[in-house]
Amino acid sequence: MLVAAAICPCPPLLVPEVATGAAPELDPVRAACRDALGVLAAARPDRLVVLAPTTDGTTEARYPQGSTGSFRGFGVDLDVTLGAADPTPSGGPRLPPALAVGAWLLSRADRWEVPVEAFGVPESLPGDRCRPLGRELAGSAPRVALLVLGDGSARRSVKAPGYFDERAEAFDAGAARALGAADTAALAALDERLAADLMVSGRSCWQVLAGAAEGAGLRGQLLHEEAPYGVGYAVAAWT
Repeated sequence: MLVAAAICPCPPLLVPEVATGAAPELDPVRAACRDALGVLAAARPDRLVVLAPTTDGTTEARYPQGSTGSFRGFGVDLDVTLGAADPTPSGGPRLPPALAVGAWLLSRADRWEVPVEAFGVPESLPGDRCRPLGRELAGSAPRVALLVLGDGSARRSVKAPGYFDERAEAFDAGAARALGAADTAALAALDERLAADLMVSGRSCWQVLAGAAEGAGLRGQLLHEEAPYGVGYAVAAWT
């Protein structure tokens, strides 16, 4: 069953080497992510699963422990490995950017001795497919922890990637309330079409989390919320 979850945003700018001179601007987000990951470690899970949104495909893609990713596409000579070094065979799948951020976050937290794997969840995956995936993951081990990655709306200001949309702030506020309260019903009810319009990358992963947490009785805490660069970021922990 699900015993803990950490919810974090996944912009490559979280990696200081990528952010370069702007790195200090996201220090509060990084600190909150470290706190959330500390909650996962304290839960002593038997299995850790990392979820992150992808823009390709129509079904989730699995990445085993030892899968590697890179930030070279952002001009940085930095590679990451998912979990403890246990490389996959040559030619194995490479972590997409959001999962590479997850691997980087894990590398900065406590050493993970438990099995770690990751799933790329298409941003467009319907909620009625997200929640069963969550239930499946929660039932895969006696004590499962999730690191759930995803951003809120990318339309929070005129300088945002998607320009300004007046609906974005209210959507993000509602999602942040649900994440902070571990409100699985509210997460399951997120409007998929509106989320797509607002360029919300985290909706599908949050709804996988909602399915995983059904009946688990977890309590949530919102650790941080802001919208730098016109993109909504929320950090929360569930125990």
